[in-house]
Amino acid sequence: MFTRFPYVVIEGPIGSGKTTLARMLADKFSVELLSEKAESNPFLTRFYQDAQRYALPTQLFFLFQRSRQIEDMAQRDMFGQPTVSDFFLEKDPLFARLNLDDEEYSLYHQIYHHLQLKAPKPDLVVYLQTPIDALVGRIEERNISYEQDMP
Repeated sequence: MFTRFPYVVIEGPIGSGKTTLARMLADKFSVELLSEKAESNPFLTRFYQDAQRYALPTQLFFLFQRSRQIEDMAQRDMFGQPTVSDFFLEKDPLFARLNLDDEEYSLYHQIYHHLQLKAPKPDLVVYLQTPIDALVGRIEERNISYEQDMP
């Protein structure tokens, strides 16, 4: 699989199993895992408490974090290391558009396009579709405090 598709991205809604599947693939095929590190975003808890106020710093933190990870991957790519990721940089603007006002989105959009130029394109994107009741159940089961009150 990774000889034909050296950079695979697993995408889907929160709780769909992106990280679980990406880890399974990385272990099974002995490839590099590029994983979102939501727990390191210092704004995320506050975002779930007051989305309007903390949307921009939350979004920018994720954008810069993911951009750095992808740049690191691109540098390793010179040596042909296959990679599976549980996030898709191109999805970030969708969340930004939903959560930011027009002026904030304009700023975010400028930064995103500057960083996107450095991001390699995935060879394959796998999108996980999951019924909403299953997503809600998984989110409740993993019991991450800031996720429990999201609509």
